[in-house]
Amino acid sequence: MALGIGIVVLLFGALLLVAVVVLVWVIATYNALVALRAQLDNAWAQIDVQLKRRHDLIPNLVETVKGYAAHEKQTLENVIKARNMAINAKTVGERAEAENFLTGTLKSLFAVAEAYPNLKANENFLALQEELTSTENKIAFARQFYNDTTMGYNTRIQQFPTNFIAGMLGFPRRDFFEVKEGPEREAPKVSF
Repeated sequence: MALGIGIVVLLFGALLLVAVVVLVWVIATYNALVALRAQLDNAWAQIDVQLKRRHDLIPNLVETVKGYAAHEKQTLENVIKARNMAINAKTVGERAEAENFLTGTLKSLFAVAEAYPNLKANENFLALQEELTSTENKIAFARQFYNDTTMGYNTRIQQFPTNFIAGMLGFPRRDFFEVKEGPEREAPKVSF
């Protein structure tokens, strides 16, 4: 009888140990996923900061060009329209598409500036162009960081056995901030 009780206590202890190990693993996995999600949200916030800076520069750039190129109304309206679309985009995919369209309209704006030598020499225009170039570089870096973080997060939530915890506790796959095929993939050609 004492031997039977000893075996039951031993089995109970082993089961309790396994339960504790599983519980610790679930907690550690959950905390790691929360940390990755927070890093991903921060990476998106960094993109958002740079895009806001870009959106703030565009009206000043348009106003500067408007004074020199009054008959280029359609190009200027397209830039403003693209900016508004980018500001109002909600999802990562919508935002990427709108930002790609905005990049294309900015290329058109700089192409218009090519036809106006006085505009190309204007200090305000040159300063705005430099600010926009700097911002574009920061956006590119922030996109790269976001996509690297997204890759790490998506990989982690799909790996076995973490995928069980991720699925049960609501860690969905995230989208990359991608440039679609087409003219957006081409580097802008601006020369003054």
